[in-house]
Amino acid sequence: MNDNKDYRVEKDSMGEIRVPADARYGAQTQRAVENFPVSGLTMPRSIIRSLGLIKSAAARANGELGLLESDMAEAIQATANEVAKGNQDQQFPVDVFQTGSGTSSNMNANEVIASLASERLGRKVHPNDHVNLGQSSNDVIPTAIQVSAGLQVTEELLPALRHLALIIQERRREMEDVVKTGRTHLMDAMPVTMAQELGAWETQCHENEERLIATLRHVTALPIGGTAVGTGVNTHAEFAGKVVSRLTDVTGVDFMSHHNCFVGLSTQDVSVELSGQLKTLAVGLMKIANDLRWMNSGPLAGLGEIELPALQPGSSIMPGKVNPVIPEAVCMVCAQVIGNDTTITVAGQSGNFQLNVMLPVVAYNLSQSINILANVMALLGDKAIAGFKVNNAQLEAALDRNPILVTALNPVIGYEKAAAIAKKAYAEGRAIMDVAREMTDIPEDKLERLLDPVKLTKGGIKK
Repeated sequence: MNDNKDYRVEKDSMGEIRVPADARYGAQTQRAVENFPVSGLTMPRSIIRSLGLIKSAAARANGELGLLESDMAEAIQATANEVAKGNQDQQFPVDVFQTGSGTSSNMNANEVIASLASERLGRKVHPNDHVNLGQSSNDVIPTAIQVSAGLQVTEELLPALRHLALIIQERRREMEDVVKTGRTHLMDAMPVTMAQELGAWETQCHENEERLIATLRHVTALPIGGTAVGTGVNTHAEFAGKVVSRLTDVTGVDFMSHHNCFVGLSTQDVSVELSGQLKTLAVGLMKIANDLRWMNSGPLAGLGEIELPALQPGSSIMPGKVNPVIPEAVCMVCAQVIGNDTTITVAGQSGNFQLNVMLPVVAYNLSQSINILANVMALLGDKAIAGFKVNNAQLEAALDRNPILVTALNPVIGYEKAAAIAKKAYAEGRAIMDVAREMTDIPEDKLERLLDPVKLTKGGIKK
């Protein structure tokens, strides 16, 4: 900070400190800015939004309980709502890597809201005595993590996942009769339809949705009201219920009070659980993205089964090259989410007695994972799966030469004879049908029926 009076002097319990003149925050936020110049990463928008929503709901509850004068409660609500809407995001400069309870971020919110509310009201609103009334950083920050996650999953992630599943479903329905060579160990296997292949992706989406919805019932159980250690010291008995009810009304998400605030403060089990579901989703998306990359590989020396939409030049030196950029972006997002899950897992182990002391890094990583998964799923659906073209000629050519089709003859001629046919067909580069005619006495019509790739995708023994 310069010495040309572009600052003001603020005072807290530790003494005086210089704060930027135009800052809405106060001394405790400034101390945190100076104490933690670590990463330049600040709390994500979803957490700031949640802090605003919580402070607004708390002010309303305290007003209804007669603990705040009505005009002060209304002023705090109004300014907290501004914070929730994103109008004051520039006033939240505290680094993610700060005090493990997130006290600095809670006080950042308290100070900004108190400053704006004081201006609105025309008299002093205190960040601790008024904005933070009935609360502690120790229950506000865990609650903010869960409110943020509940809103992001409900508003961003689940809609994106359902959108992706719908696009896959539409493409699956187009491809019921498109038969291709199946692959196990990346080697030719029995035929499948493209619909079956895409149907597996679609089911992955639906099962991930079910897992996320099941986890939401834990995410939405909020520990607000536990205050410092879980006992609810210094808060009204009806405070938590009123805050939770208000959050439900404002957001449309069915929040509830946690039945054991000691759990909500001392552990991050719910965040670890949700992060695990996000990791599962990331693993599934990486599988889909890699399938697309392999199917698109080529166009001459790879599989060349599909052609993904051409979105940008693929090389600064090789003219005409086009790469599968969306699946690659998906894979990078998935790698990030899996890494975030490791961070959250380690952080979840850092609950010491009545408080977890890695809350800010949990908040950041959980929010980022949800956000980037939602964003990249939209891209995967809209810019890759919706527009890829099937190379039917390539699929048919590979099917004709696939020696593994001989598997269908096992029940008739036995494994050893079938293996001999497959080896001969492969060695001579001939179709299984031609070699089977020479090496068996199976009638032509039965041979055609047994080796029909379309019928082989239906399963069961053909008699």
